[in-house]
Amino acid sequence: MPSRKQLEKLTAKYMKEIRDADAAKLTVREYLREGLVSGAAGLIALQGLRNFRPYWAHAHHDRDGLTGSSGTANLISPPNTPFQDTLPILPTLSQKTLTPAPTKAANTAAGEAARADHQKWDQFLPQKTYEMEEAAVAEQFYPAVNGVPPSTTWRFRDTVNGNVSPLVRANYQEPIVVRIWNRLPAANGGFGINQVTTHLHNGHTASESDGSPVDFYDANKFKDYHYVNMRAGFASTHAPLGDTHETMSTLWFHDHRFDFTAQNVYKGLASFFLLSSADQNQDTGNEATGFRLPSGAYDIPMMLADKVFDPATGLLFFDRFNLNGILGDKYTVNGKIQPYLNVYKRRYRFRILNGGPSRFYQLFLSNNQAFIQISSDGNLLPAAISRANGILLGVAERVDVIVDFTNAAAGSRIYLENRLQQTRGEGPDSQLTTPTQLVEFRVIGNPPQADQSLVPTALIANPTRPTSSKTRSFDFDKSRDGLWVINDQIFDPNVISFQVRQNATETWNIDGHSRSWSHPVHIHFEEFGILNRNGSTPPPEERGRKDVVSVGNFHGDAQVKMQFRDFLGHYPMHCHNTIHEDHHMMLRWEIIP
Repeated sequence: MPSRKQLEKLTAKYMKEIRDADAAKLTVREYLREGLVSGAAGLIALQGLRNFRPYWAHAHHDRDGLTGSSGTANLISPPNTPFQDTLPILPTLSQKTLTPAPTKAANTAAGEAARADHQKWDQFLPQKTYEMEEAAVAEQFYPAVNGVPPSTTWRFRDTVNGNVSPLVRANYQEPIVVRIWNRLPAANGGFGINQVTTHLHNGHTASESDGSPVDFYDANKFKDYHYVNMRAGFASTHAPLGDTHETMSTLWFHDHRFDFTAQNVYKGLASFFLLSSADQNQDTGNEATGFRLPSGAYDIPMMLADKVFDPATGLLFFDRFNLNGILGDKYTVNGKIQPYLNVYKRRYRFRILNGGPSRFYQLFLSNNQAFIQISSDGNLLPAAISRANGILLGVAERVDVIVDFTNAAAGSRIYLENRLQQTRGEGPDSQLTTPTQLVEFRVIGNPPQADQSLVPTALIANPTRPTSSKTRSFDFDKSRDGLWVINDQIFDPNVISFQVRQNATETWNIDGHSRSWSHPVHIHFEEFGILNRNGSTPPPEERGRKDVVSVGNFHGDAQVKMQFRDFLGHYPMHCHNTIHEDHHMMLRWEIIP
């Protein structure tokens, strides 16, 4: 193994190669064909930094701004001084009257990208409309004290007030249209593509508004996404309002352009979509009604995303030639590296999303206080669960937790920590390690008003699913050629792998081969229930509804059951380690009458 100084030099040389390849607009194949894999740095390139990634992949997070927890110098990103910036609170997208008004058919004459007609349009005309644009922005990840320049990122931006990364707040039984303009530049600064398609992850959404990887559109065009905001079964098994047991809460949206999802999301194209179920007096957003969950200023979404920054420039860096998975040495939450949050002595709801691209987390509180878990992915559980032994979170998974600071001393500091070791992009190691502090909670005293929130004993019971009419099996594996495949097939955007009948119920076996990699598998369209893990009953936290299930090393295999109601059209299934996804671990399927 080379010395640390040799590794630093190799790293610098490799990153320069990547910058040169980016400037020359080389593809991975061209990069290899040009002979750039010769020599020490080329060997690193060929192996995706495999040989020395462990030196920064987990342990090298900053506590004192100079060194990592292991006491060795940070090999990649410029050092940061932690807990200097406040946690950004994501703004809410503004309502806006759209001109021209949205229509059932694509308004291509006005600049809308081609699409199929909106399903259920006449039944669910939009009651509210919104508009965002995807645009390049200058973003400061580092605290000002570190003197690192801002990076150019790509973000969703509110066209009313210019707010960046707005979240959408929607209500059940209130159909909406969100118009999204593509204002991204052709000059990408080394990675990303200015073709986009926005997927509402977790949404029970018609195919033409799902944000399919193949339904991308070019710069200076827009697309109107129609979200009916109805529960599954509204047009079939549970007409007319849908199955109340299919109620969802914490969704998110992100770019999904095939082959470029990892790059575009890493560059910033992601935010939250929060769905209120006040119509059923469930998750109302009001501490005095429904489940009485912490609300308002005490209900805070957090997007976790690890990043790498070029030590030569301080700018955000993406290794396009790493096919196994990218691990950052800087941990951002809502776009800031290791921020802090002032909290009162009361209950808070944190909606935590693993925004990827490849890292898994095992989340703890530094004082070993238990989380109260109330959701799995975007769905409230049947009952709250006390989680004293941490919460495992794969890429794209969400978890809503209640943290009670009531008994914390004013002036104390409590940290949200990751204790899971991961030294390879393919997946986590099966052990805990020295904690990485993600967010510092600063307890500042009693709240200005009394805490009206509760920890409810019962939330949303699971739906009853009919007997399956068909069982399918899917192997998520690596081919002999080193490609990420499903059933030994790479993704072909022109192929529909299979069809399912509308309103059918099916059981899918998802096999990760339990090797040295992990795959967080996402199935678009409807939530599923995990029937078993390796033939055994799943743990309590996986007994609710899910839309991501991790398989492979550290997880095992899974059997899931789901329905296909209300809409027709094509949808994908894929690994949500977005590096694996972009390197062909995806397929398309279709719902037919």
